[in-house]
Amino acid sequence: MLTINPKDVSVPVLHHFLQGAVAPRPIAFASTIDAEGNVNLSPFSFFNLFGTKPPTLIFSPNRRVRDGSNKHTLENVQAVDEVVISMVDYAMVEQMSLASCEYPRGVNEFVKAGFTEVPSQLVRPPRVGESKAVFECKVKQIISLGEEGGAANLVICEVILAHFSEDILGEDGRIDQRKTDWVARMGGDWYARASGDAIFEIPKPSTQKGIGVDLIPDFIKNNPEFSGNNLGRLGNIQQLPETDKIEAFKAQHAGQDWVTTAKQYLSEGKVEQAWLSLLASQGS
Repeated sequence: MLTINPKDVSVPVLHHFLQGAVAPRPIAFASTIDAEGNVNLSPFSFFNLFGTKPPTLIFSPNRRVRDGSNKHTLENVQAVDEVVISMVDYAMVEQMSLASCEYPRGVNEFVKAGFTEVPSQLVRPPRVGESKAVFECKVKQIISLGEEGGAANLVICEVILAHFSEDILGEDGRIDQRKTDWVARMGGDWYARASGDAIFEIPKPSTQKGIGVDLIPDFIKNNPEFSGNNLGRLGNIQQLPETDKIEAFKAQHAGQDWVTTAKQYLSEGKVEQAWLSLLASQGS
């Protein structure tokens, strides 16, 4: 395994490894204005959600690696404590990339990249009309973590109004991830697209604790047919099936390859049936 001490490599080298490994990262497409009202639009992948009450987003317009200079977005939020964060999906990713060009101060990236300026309701910077999810924010705090190139500037934002396109909502009025097509930043020129087979569900552990991998019998835990993901899913059951269920399952499924059957059940999210198959194999 390659081991790197951040003190022993250059900032560009460290930047490459950090961005390549801490990925994919969501993209904050941030629109701001300067003191004269000039609009700026720029994407930042050092970004995420950090709280719900108050709703808190944080992004970081880092100092430029090459010379340590500040980006226009940081200077703008220092002058006007408002920002609109628009989320990026696949249909707009090429235009978003174009907006990341370092145009001179005063150039409007909405115009350069061909995006639609939509007036915000509670803040002065405009929204990106093409975005499926938009957050109007007040900047609560800016934390500078250094003066050199690559140093972070944490822009802590409180969401004061949110907008969601109806075509990403399900019948229950909530966001249906199957209807989204978000993109995320990786290292170098690479991006990830969160749609189709790239998205999948894993049931969250319930308020009742799972038995854990440590309590899975050795004949299962030590079987190389089962991956760490398989064991994690098996360990998320609250209690093992009772004996009468096991016997009934064994009678109904005699002659099966229990391991293959169990793995099939796991792939379908049927954890109890997987356990029944594995426990039925004992004494068969």
